[in-house]
Amino acid sequence: MPGPKPLTQEQQRKLLEQQEKQIKEAMDRIKHRIVVFSGKGGVGKTTVAVNLAYALANKGKRVGLLDADITGPNVPQMVGITEMAQAEGGRIVPHEKEGIKIVSLASIVPPGAPIIWRGPLCSKAIEQFLGEAEWGELDVLIGDLPPGTGDEVLTVTQRMAPQLAVVVTTPQEVALIDARRAVNMAKKMEIKQIGIVENMSGLICPHCGNRIDLFGTGGGKRDAARLDVRFLGEVPIDPQVRTGADMGQPTVLANPDAEVAQAFFTIASRIEEILSRPHNENRDTGR
Repeated sequence: MPGPKPLTQEQQRKLLEQQEKQIKEAMDRIKHRIVVFSGKGGVGKTTVAVNLAYALANKGKRVGLLDADITGPNVPQMVGITEMAQAEGGRIVPHEKEGIKIVSLASIVPPGAPIIWRGPLCSKAIEQFLGEAEWGELDVLIGDLPPGTGDEVLTVTQRMAPQLAVVVTTPQEVALIDARRAVNMAKKMEIKQIGIVENMSGLICPHCGNRIDLFGTGGGKRDAARLDVRFLGEVPIDPQVRTGADMGQPTVLANPDAEVAQAFFTIASRIEEILSRPHNENRDTGR
């Protein structure tokens, strides 16, 4: 049997217009939109995104979390979601976990299935998550982006129109080089507010409680000053964060009094303050 006829240019144009309208309508119902990304992988970007989402929810915010790292979607694992996503009326129904709405490709594809997609297909999936998910009225939508500055990052920043970009780095120079690229990309995308989080900023010894600067310290703060963007804060290494993520328990929920959880709460407070200020007050040295 012959396959379906390809769409005409006019049909393609109408579909694109409809999708853009859906995305705009969805984003217009969300007060603040934040993207969390990094210049390179392995710096704890998703850990930061997840814990900031729950820290903001703890402050009474209605929060959504979009797992836009299409080929490496880890958010469901970190928050304890094991069920497959559902749809109603042709629209995606986000999972709700501890009051947060979450959409991720990991809840749609079979566990362990490789996602071998080219950039345009990944971007298409992100557009569907933004426009066809029932986000509803939210105070904050956080997009956890893939590392780097590729197609998916461009798609999310263009479609979400975020007011704040959070760039995650670690203190060592190798990570900071890529973080600078991420900051400069955010500037080119004309994101009004940009901030840096220095993750893995010292190890809290589980035996004695002392701090060990495995990767150095202060690099994120220095780069924030050099690049004229905000420094949002430092997050130390704590083995409990890894354990909690493996068990689907974000540290701000599992151990809110821990130093690392308090670091996330402090950063969340700074984010609240930033989003309430005029966008031209951009620099913050962290003092």
